[in-house]
Amino acid sequence: MQDRQDTQVQGRTRWRRFAAMMVPSAALAGAVVFGISNGALAASITVSGQTFKVSASKLVGDGFTQYGGIADEEGADPNNPLGKGHHPVAVSSIGTAKLYDLCQSVAVPGTPVVLTIRAGSSTGGKENPAIAKNMLIDMDSLEGEAVFDDIKIGRDAGALGGAPGSFGQSAKTVTITDLRQVARYTSAAQFSLTGLRLVVKTDGKECF
Repeated sequence: MQDRQDTQVQGRTRWRRFAAMMVPSAALAGAVVFGISNGALAASITVSGQTFKVSASKLVGDGFTQYGGIADEEGADPNNPLGKGHHPVAVSSIGTAKLYDLCQSVAVPGTPVVLTIRAGSSTGGKENPAIAKNMLIDMDSLEGEAVFDDIKIGRDAGALGGAPGSFGQSAKTVTITDLRQVARYTSAAQFSLTGLRLVVKTDGKECF
């Protein structure tokens, strides 16, 4: 594949603006990232129905997979998977992720109150990233400058944890700079937040 400047990138793919909800490749134009009609499920948990925002100056991850699913709120009608309380999501997993200048924010609906968590500073000439192991994310959107090494697009999601027969992709490593993510759920076997700082403010300012 080639990047936007048409320079050959051996064994890797560079996407100037990475959107988790689609494959921005001319060769795959029109391809749908996930198969909702196949009943893919993001995880066997219920979500709150509220999103939160995550930003980072850089994410470096090993063992990346992605497929589609549906995040369900408590009480959502199981017989109507596209009805109220069901949220189509891109499900991404990373074996080990390092996040630099991590910011996570969630706003209290109807108020200017925002809870913000910051960790993983990369300033002062010393790198102390936040580290997540076996991280799973159900996201609405993701933006940034992304580079994937040894990427495989169009895999059967059933081999990655999603619905058999639906669309999936994987990569050996992923690096995303200027990451901006809107998510509904995140889990990790371990999440080390170096330099953790939690703040509750009434200025209505989120991570982005």
